[in-house]
Amino acid sequence: MQAVVKTGISLPRALFNQAEELAQKMNITRSRLFSLALEDYVGRQRNAELLARINAACRDGLDDEEKEFLKAASEQFSRRAEGEW
Repeated sequence: MQAVVKTGISLPRALFNQAEELAQKMNITRSRLFSLALEDYVGRQRNAELLARINAACRDGLDDEEKEFLKAASEQFSRRAEGEW
């Protein structure tokens, strides 16, 4: 089991009330709801950072070696696909 850390946070009353209502609907504790929400947020941020790094790497376009590899892979895929159809 993962170690648990207790923390205190300040929330606008309206957001707290919405969280309380949602936790009740989901039949989970507020702590579990906050944990799920934070896991989702952290995952989205990680994905956004990864996408930004991928986009930055692709911004320059393909170099000659990458173009050659892509061409060879495409040709090989086409040959295999033709044999299957």
